[in-house]
Amino acid sequence: MSNLSPADILAQALPYIRKFHGKTLVIKYGGNAMTDPALQKAFAEDVVLLKLVGMNPVVVHGGGPQIETALKRLGKTGEFIQGMRVTDAETMEVVEWVLGGEVQQDIVGLINQAGGKAVGLTGRDGAMIRAKKLKLHDTQDPSKEYDVGQVGDIVSIDPSVVKALQDDAFIPVISPIGFGENNESYNINADVVAAKLATVLNAEKLLMLTNIRGVLDKAGELLTELTPRRIDELCADGTISGGMIPKIAGALDAAKSGVNAVHIIDGRVPHAMLLEVLTEQAFGTMIRSH
Repeated sequence: MSNLSPADILAQALPYIRKFHGKTLVIKYGGNAMTDPALQKAFAEDVVLLKLVGMNPVVVHGGGPQIETALKRLGKTGEFIQGMRVTDAETMEVVEWVLGGEVQQDIVGLINQAGGKAVGLTGRDGAMIRAKKLKLHDTQDPSKEYDVGQVGDIVSIDPSVVKALQDDAFIPVISPIGFGENNESYNINADVVAAKLATVLNAEKLLMLTNIRGVLDKAGELLTELTPRRIDELCADGTISGGMIPKIAGALDAAKSGVNAVHIIDGRVPHAMLLEVLTEQAFGTMIRSH
């Protein structure tokens, strides 16, 4: 990339700007990109630039490290089962104020500072994310079920509030919190929300920023492209495990449901998202539907 002149890079971007004009890009924002100030700034600039050249970025954010910090202050320890956070009532309160308050508003502020117009939402806003209690079955023994508390499984997403904001030049920033039929709150995996939202919005792309270079094989080499069959093999031999399971499952669902391209991108590379969307270079793993 470095040996290209700025003019070359801009010329290379033109067909992509044309191709994705008016299209929706759902961006899952998590990991290091969220905690390193220089990367935060680069991310916000990327989102604003994509909006200015006529695309519709929608941000869905996580907040694992921030939730851990808040729980520690209360003397609680986070517990995970198969990559899902066990969420009792007290933890749920913490999740709501950390995600819907602190983290979401930080991202909104960063995007606004970079010249965009961001609006923060949770799944309650516009009755967007309806959820029910997640039934988590053991991956080895499906007859065994874990109780992970107020962790939600998405029932449906009504994207009308997102569409209304998009049409009005705003950039939606969404916290992965849903609500149930008795108005109870649910903590939903942000990767799952991003994937489902990309599907209901008929997004052109789903971009998942993460803390790794992409999906790596056993030898630590980057797999630039994955198919469903290859994903099954990698899950079976343990290459894909832990928190990567919901990420990949969500990405694959989105790809199968009509999202044209799903990319798992290294969020530690400054402007990785911009380079992924506007150049030929691959910064991570692309997941194909077949």
